[in-house]
Amino acid sequence: MELTLNWAGMLRELITLIVVIDPIGSLPVFYFATATVPAALHWKFALRAVLVAWVVLMFFLVAGQLLLEGLGLRFGSFQIAGGVILFLFALSMIFGDSKAEQEIESAGRDHLAGAVFPLAMPSIASPGAMLAIVVLTDNHRHSIPEQVMTAGLLTVVLLLTLVLLLLAGKLKRVLGNTGAGVISRVMGIILATVAVDAVLGGLDAVGALNLSVQPDG
Repeated sequence: MELTLNWAGMLRELITLIVVIDPIGSLPVFYFATATVPAALHWKFALRAVLVAWVVLMFFLVAGQLLLEGLGLRFGSFQIAGGVILFLFALSMIFGDSKAEQEIESAGRDHLAGAVFPLAMPSIASPGAMLAIVVLTDNHRHSIPEQVMTAGLLTVVLLLTLVLLLLAGKLKRVLGNTGAGVISRVMGIILATVAVDAVLGGLDAVGALNLSVQPDG
């Protein structure tokens, strides 16, 4: 069977994955999560986070739609739940809430535990990314080869994320702790905005809110 590459569609999917995974936006979370981690372990921290995120997103690529449909859940409900989780995490980034720090400190015997939360989830493998993967690989609209192509694009974006995380140490030396703190709070505000938008989109999807612009007259 001959597979015709749809370059425009691939580019659109690649941009979508970059936006929802947001490799650059994961840098402040990486700085926050590695605050108590020895510098020598940062590369292992980044690698574990990206691997965990890849496994989670690949699971949703393969079985996410079946899981949601099997449980009778609507995409909108999933989007609302994800938006709430992201908003709570955004608040911890903005106001320095101690919850995330306590999560990391409680794993003091395993410095790499923080790679799963908050870096792998919900930062890299965010609810928005999970939802986007399910939509991009809709079993009713996309063939198996097309879904495999999406998996390849997902892997490329996660490799880009890994490269940026591995360079995070050098970037932090340039920015300094103050610069990194400012970026963390700015990104927290952006993340909160994204979270609110996700909740509003979910409410619109389930019919609880109509966000469509009504024509005059």
